Amino acid sequence: MDLSEIKEVWLRVKQELEKRVPAHIFKTWITPLEAVDFENNTLVLLSPQQLSVDILKKDWSAIIKECIKNILGDNASFSLNYDPELADKYIKTRKKALSKIVAGQSEEDLQKEAIKQSLAQMQSDANLNLNLKFENFVVGKNSSFAYNAAYAVANNPSKKFNPLFIYGASGLGKTHLLQAIGHHILFNTKLKVRYIRMEDYFNEWIRCFQSNELPNGKRKQVCNNAQIRKFHQKFQNIDILLMDDIQFIESKMKTMEDFFSTFEALYTNNKQIVIASDRLPKDIPTLDNRLRTRFEMGLVVDIVPPEYDTRYDIVKAYAKELEVEAEDEVFGFIAENFTNNVRELKGAFNKVSAYAEFMNTGITIESAKEALKLDVKKKEISPELVTEKVAQYYDVPIEEIKGTARQQKIVKARHSAIYICREVLKMSYEAIGDFFGKKHTTVMYSCDLVKDNLKKDNELKNTIQTLTKQIRNKG
Repeated sequence: MDLSEIKEVWLRVKQELEKRVPAHIFKTWITPLEAVDFENNTLVLLSPQQLSVDILKKDWSAIIKECIKNILGDNASFSLNYDPELADKYIKTRKKALSKIVAGQSEEDLQKEAIKQSLAQMQSDANLNLNLKFENFVVGKNSSFAYNAAYAVANNPSKKFNPLFIYGASGLGKTHLLQAIGHHILFNTKLKVRYIRMEDYFNEWIRCFQSNELPNGKRKQVCNNAQIRKFHQKFQNIDILLMDDIQFIESKMKTMEDFFSTFEALYTNNKQIVIASDRLPKDIPTLDNRLRTRFEMGLVVDIVPPEYDTRYDIVKAYAKELEVEAEDEVFGFIAENFTNNVRELKGAFNKVSAYAEFMNTGITIESAKEALKLDVKKKEISPELVTEKVAQYYDVPIEEIKGTARQQKIVKARHSAIYICREVLKMSYEAIGDFFGKKHTTVMYSCDLVKDNLKKDNELKNTIQTLTKQIRNKG
């Protein structure tokens, strides 16, 4: 299939998509896409907007695939990636189009359009989602340390916390903070910012190599020197690097070497580096030790699942962002029943909102229960519950676990309770310290001690497994 045929196929697919998706989605995210290849029964699509890739893959992938199958057959699929060169072309085209419609527009309209173009250009260059800013990040005890660190970096990049390493489970706001740093710096300085996920960095790096056939029939990957120079310039000639999902680099040794050179070039030239991961540097098994020590030499902060009050505020803020009215009781109901992460909370509210719209009802507690199929509040696992279960298991008073007694049995119980609060509840060291009346360094010591002992003490391993099962079932 040549390029003209590929474009004809994509035109037919778009005609079907236009009937299937909302007009604003089609116009904003699908219209700018370009079909560039068809290989292995896969239609290759490129987008000039990173945000478009994220939204279409997350919410509209099934419909796009269905429309492609209708045109190309049941075995057909598609791939979608962001293309920087297409982004430049797209912005230039939009500017030309704008220049042609200047006549007849008011000065106010022109200014608004110019602002939109400017924001689009910044988003394209820095790879930022314009919706993720400090202003709409809901801060709670679970995230206040990370938020304050991110805000400090945004106000004084390269001055104090470099690199800044933010870690925590998926869906807790790490990406939001990285992007918020980028926006704040873009809007308040002339510094060059770039956000990227490690997976995308890896894929761009791989494209700098080509496969050459050897005389013996084997193939060898050969670096395209011009492409690799362009790649390095892209990531080393900036002021702020925001690297997300760094854990994706594990086991990719050659990529680690390349990223190490990028890191060194930026750090040596006093450029700010902010990194997000789903775990600590020391817990990424195959991470190059040179990278590990450099990640740890800055400030390492964590985000843990939000407590009830923060979950409530997150759902309420999300409803306001969507301009959807709901009873306060609905926010509380969702906050009580969805405790793991922010995405889960937003997903639950989206389901409640959609149900109310389809059934033509208001968003009430009754409709929320019906939509989510939840009638009874799940008992939330809390540090109080953990301490209660550990005290029962070890047959020691709760107040002794939270006290300063040094008897071996009580110390074991205390270490176990602290470790479970960290591993099961995903509480921050500071929050655990507040609950048990200990310094966060003491909490860290307890967690590390239990983690080390678990490798060699089968009795302790069985104890922790038993307690964890009891606590989760109770929750």
